[in-house]
Amino acid sequence: MSTRLVPAVVAVGLAVILSVVLFVPYVARQYRRRGELGMGNAALALAGLVYTLALFAYVLLPLPELRPDFCAVYGTSGPQWIPFNFLSDMQKDAIGTGVAATLRNPALTQVLLNVALFVPLGMFVRYMFKRGVLATTAIGLGVSLLIEVTQVTGVWFLYPCAYRLFDVDDLMANGLGGLIGAFAAPVLRAVPGQRLDVDPGQPRPVTKSRRLLAMVCDLLAYQFTAALCGTFANVVLLAVHGELIGTSDTPPTELPGHDVASAVGLWVPWALLAVVVPLASKAPSLGQGIVRLQATTRDGRPAGPGARLGRSMLGIGGYMLFSQLGGLLWLVSFVFGLASLIAIFTTAGHRGLSYVLTGLRLTDSRAVDRVEALS
Repeated sequence: MSTRLVPAVVAVGLAVILSVVLFVPYVARQYRRRGELGMGNAALALAGLVYTLALFAYVLLPLPELRPDFCAVYGTSGPQWIPFNFLSDMQKDAIGTGVAATLRNPALTQVLLNVALFVPLGMFVRYMFKRGVLATTAIGLGVSLLIEVTQVTGVWFLYPCAYRLFDVDDLMANGLGGLIGAFAAPVLRAVPGQRLDVDPGQPRPVTKSRRLLAMVCDLLAYQFTAALCGTFANVVLLAVHGELIGTSDTPPTELPGHDVASAVGLWVPWALLAVVVPLASKAPSLGQGIVRLQATTRDGRPAGPGARLGRSMLGIGGYMLFSQLGGLLWLVSFVFGLASLIAIFTTAGHRGLSYVLTGLRLTDSRAVDRVEALS
């Protein structure tokens, strides 16, 4: 793979991972702040994440090999502190006269690229974080300074000397790019799907996309909770019986307490999300609570804890349990999950299988809150 493609691949890969990790909290924040997700806002947030990761990847990667003669092979001549030094470099690198030749000058091209590199930063900071022009420019300069210091210190002394040049002209060009981006920020208003036509506190219809979004949030929340609980349990297990690792032929699965650690990774997240959440909160599940959905009875009253727990067992709770127990139960969970997914599209009001089986209704929680406030 070309070294020029490595930073892009790394940035996109990390963006995908972080997007999955941050998906649930991002959706929760959007629903609390806007009352809905907003695909345009989500697209801008993803673009900002990819850009930020690409920015640091391109200025740091690929990392050179750490070797005994590192400084002799990769070391720079030292920081460049003279402002506008690129003008003298342009004279040295001149390849002709005229506008076209000047634009092809490598020294000028480098400066223009450094300006362009920070234009998106200025646009994102001012538009998405509502900062002024001066504050946005200062943030751009701060990010540029962080990058330059990282380079001059050899990635904060990971390497014995700098392998990329600290150049004050780069700092100035980046700051100019941030300034241009701050003035160009209004262009991002053209991204569709950002406009909020309804007050955040106004109830919304229960749609297929909203139900699917809740389902995705439930599944991701369970997977991350299970991973955290399982990791914690295994760390404790290895801390207690760590002397067996590497000193005998005993595999980790045969360590004392391994069954307990496995049980923690399975039952704790299931109990938290499938039992505690529907019993202790008004939300039928974590995902449905995030997208502001609530279970109600036929007469519009909030469903009680027992009804919410029953719905959970016939919904995400049952699916999580069967999928983790393995064997033929995994096939049961697959069929159950597929049926639940199809039911979202085929049942009245997109209630889904668990709501049909329990006789409950699915309502926007803001509508329920209004009814309770008036009663």
